Amino acid sequence: MQDYFFTSESVSEGHPDKVCDRISDAIVDLYLSKDSDSRTAIETLATTNRVIISGETSSNAVIMHEDIVETVRRTIKEIGYAQKGFNWQTVRIDNFLHSQSSDIALGVNNDGAGDQGIMFGYACQEKGLATHYMPLAIFWAHKILQNLNLARHNGEIPGIEPDAKSQVTLRYANGIPVGIAKLVVSTQHIEALSQEQVREIVISNLHRTIPQEFFPCEQDILINPTGRFVVGGPDGDTGLTGRKIIVDTYGGYAPHGGGAFSGKDATKVDRSAAYMLRYLAKNVVAAGLADECLLQLSYAIGLKEPLSFFIDCRGSARVDEQKILHILKDMVDLSPKGIIRTLKLNRPVYTPTSSYGHFGRTPDENGCFSWEKTDLSEKLKKCF
Repeated sequence: MQDYFFTSESVSEGHPDKVCDRISDAIVDLYLSKDSDSRTAIETLATTNRVIISGETSSNAVIMHEDIVETVRRTIKEIGYAQKGFNWQTVRIDNFLHSQSSDIALGVNNDGAGDQGIMFGYACQEKGLATHYMPLAIFWAHKILQNLNLARHNGEIPGIEPDAKSQVTLRYANGIPVGIAKLVVSTQHIEALSQEQVREIVISNLHRTIPQEFFPCEQDILINPTGRFVVGGPDGDTGLTGRKIIVDTYGGYAPHGGGAFSGKDATKVDRSAAYMLRYLAKNVVAAGLADECLLQLSYAIGLKEPLSFFIDCRGSARVDEQKILHILKDMVDLSPKGIIRTLKLNRPVYTPTSSYGHFGRTPDENGCFSWEKTDLSEKLKKCF
């Protein structure tokens, strides 16, 4: 199919589910900052002025209840919640963390996978567009909310609150994106702002984000379609860790494995293997071996080596796909321990991943988004 429409969505850091993802990842980073061998499976629930933490941990560090509470409050404050129904100072925090199952620990202690499952990684090159090797719809859906969030934190748009969603529908002709057919943004706001003011603020932000040649007609831009969005965040809708897995990955453009990412340390292959597969797929495309690359791994709990390794370049490969697969298998260690070592995943680098996607980001000097590097691309080119 060459002519089609495709839609992806994103949500802001203040969306209830993303509040929970960020709290869970902040606690992961708390543990890893004290002990790089910590294991975590942190689940968070947030509702009206209440946060509930549960899950399993294993660590040589002593993390006190007060440390967890302080981390939760700081995280909520950083997002910007000081509302009557959800306030970083007054929110009630219940902590039900307990020790990791000894049965699960048996496999991980032997450097095996922390669970069974399937994981995917994907990268693509949208013709003529710089999208960090991501599908364009999810790339722009994230960027719209990132820019809106930045303006909110900088005090440029008073009256806009943390909870927001975006949705971008792209029109493709001959397999190439040619324009935005529909664009939806819903953002929480204070009571005093009229919908005309909200629309003006959002449209101005959109012009900073979307190139003019892709900008939709005014009637194709929907801002707060219900006409009002004052009550939001965990006060308006209960949040849970791990409910935005398509937002976290490729916006529905590629398959997703069975598990979420946030709250988990890197022994959980749901997270670490998905990062490794993104790293490999991105380097395949960056090397010019294909315009698209989809990879899949599967693991069994307690075993070191993956059970299967799959590639599909969707007809875009310029070299033999199976040769790419064999080279990748020889180039990197796909055991959980090997993945952690290659991408340096036993560091407190996870909080920034909790919103605006785990992929298509810029690696930083602290080691966050190490899986977004393209340092294998030249080595891959020389293999063909």
